[in-house]
Amino acid sequence: MNSKKHIVIRKFQPSDFETVKTIFQDGIQEHIIPSFIYAISQPVHITLTLCFCIVGYILSGESVGLALLTGASWIGLLLYCCYEFYAGYVRLILSTDMRDITGYYIRNPDNCFWVAEAQVNGRPLVVGMVAVEAKNLPNSDGQKYGELYRMNVSSECRHTGIGSRLGKVAVDFCKERGFSKVVLQTSSTQRAAVILYKKMGFKLVQIHTQSEGPWWIIWLIRVTILKMEIDF
Repeated sequence: MNSKKHIVIRKFQPSDFETVKTIFQDGIQEHIIPSFIYAISQPVHITLTLCFCIVGYILSGESVGLALLTGASWIGLLLYCCYEFYAGYVRLILSTDMRDITGYYIRNPDNCFWVAEAQVNGRPLVVGMVAVEAKNLPNSDGQKYGELYRMNVSSECRHTGIGSRLGKVAVDFCKERGFSKVVLQTSSTQRAAVILYKKMGFKLVQIHTQSEGPWWIIWLIRVTILKMEIDF
């Protein structure tokens, strides 16, 4: 994918669903291992791993094997938490708004879902996507803002400007609808996405730990949620 001119940004069509689903699922779940590496490298988790090994060694009658098994069980729990945080999010989204993209996004004039289509070996192929959902601004007289969702680009087509083009289409859509701003949320482990959003003009406005997942998973994997926005 060497040239931006071969990319077309268009509205989602039902025939795109399986490809869009795969890009979304792969794009989210690729953060499982980096998230695990980040979590296990935190000083508190290194300390706890050593403590579990020591306790297992003492309680097992000085068995090195059981000591290592105890430490490995703790490490396995962290890996499970990282997996569940991202895989659980994928399951949730595929059972809610992405279950019926046409009905949720396309048929609502204030919402939209776009895909990036490229010519690959002479055939059109969906390689990215982004969506916008309109929401009412709290304590306003019907004023709306847009929330950017589902920004993902196929791993083979990154660093080619596709993400920037998708983001611009979404932001321009919000301006045309007269929205007051566009907001988004991403996790602290998605560093490339954060860099892209900052280049697009998004400003960090809040860091929190509220998520659809269980609070204890968020606490264990040490992930935070970044809220960013562009005011018009």
